[in-house]
Amino acid sequence: MGISDLIAHFIQAELEEADGVLELQRSDLAQRFNCVPSQINYVMSTRFSPEHGYIVESRRGGGGYIRITRVRMDRQTLLMHVINSVGEELDLPSARAILTNLADSGAISTEIARCLLAVMGERALQTVPAAYRAALRADMIKQALIQMV
Repeated sequence: MGISDLIAHFIQAELEEADGVLELQRSDLAQRFNCVPSQINYVMSTRFSPEHGYIVESRRGGGGYIRITRVRMDRQTLLMHVINSVGEELDLPSARAILTNLADSGAISTEIARCLLAVMGERALQTVPAAYRAALRADMIKQALIQMV
């Protein structure tokens, strides 16, 4: 298990204990895990994003903190949030993360997530010029999720 996984598991356990709202000092967390503060930033941006069901507020500086709030949304709100947050382009790892999180939360079935990932994969899009794949992938996931709302 890598350092990012350890940090994420620690934060998730603390969130459970704190009933879904947690304030942390970035420097204290970095010291606890013997890593640089940018590693904490990486974990925050990749594991605790809105797509993962969290709101992260951050204040930098000497007394800076990170406040993480787990958001409980109904299925329709979650899908609409994801649709609105995708943007104009979507790379394959981000598509995989979004679909995995949606399946883990129960918003879509695992089978649907696997099918969508298959049709958005590099092999399925191999006839599309590489420069257009990310934009096509973003459009595909948005349209698929709109049909599920």
